[in-house]
Amino acid sequence: MPDALGRHQMVRVAPAAWRTLLMRRPEYDGLPYVADWAERNWPLVVRRPAGGEAGIPMGLPLPPAQGKRRLSFVLEASALRAIAPPPRLAEAAPAASPEWQPTLRRLLDLDPEVRTFGSLAWQHLTGLPYLSPTSDIDLLWRLDGAPEALLAGLSTIASEAPMRIDGECLGAGGMAVQWRELAEGMPEILAKDARGVSLVARSDFLAGAGC
Repeated sequence: MPDALGRHQMVRVAPAAWRTLLMRRPEYDGLPYVADWAERNWPLVVRRPAGGEAGIPMGLPLPPAQGKRRLSFVLEASALRAIAPPPRLAEAAPAASPEWQPTLRRLLDLDPEVRTFGSLAWQHLTGLPYLSPTSDIDLLWRLDGAPEALLAGLSTIASEAPMRIDGECLGAGGMAVQWRELAEGMPEILAKDARGVSLVARSDFLAGAGC
């Protein structure tokens, strides 16, 4: 995988390359939205590679009404038209329900640059109905010099929110840790990157993030 691509990044595919790719995936024939996904300029998301895959591993989650199917693809670099990080919460927030809005405002007050992935991001990006009354919100924070203040604020907001707040804090080299695990303060934590999962020292993770 090119160094520029990491987990959660959104990739838009050239329509001609998408049509060629689908010709090799007859099992996806007839699935809603898939045939014209690239024509609509909807993105795919970078995922971790499975064993033996050669190319750029991508995922496409269909809305819950289509059975929450997660489609997997492997793309050549030449098929990519644009690469972007997941959307900022500030951009995606209008796609959420009115019941979520007070909590989203508190999250944005805590960190205006927080990004979102998962159901809220897909509903914002496609306009399709990904959110349900039982949906979680998935967020992505880039740590700075005051992680403990961020984690304390998140814990308070999460205890009062109408939805479950999930998500990851980003460290060096694309490494990410679940915010709840980081907030627990254990000396060792599980960290994910594009290659897999590893156990790292909490202090090393925070130091690598510049904290």
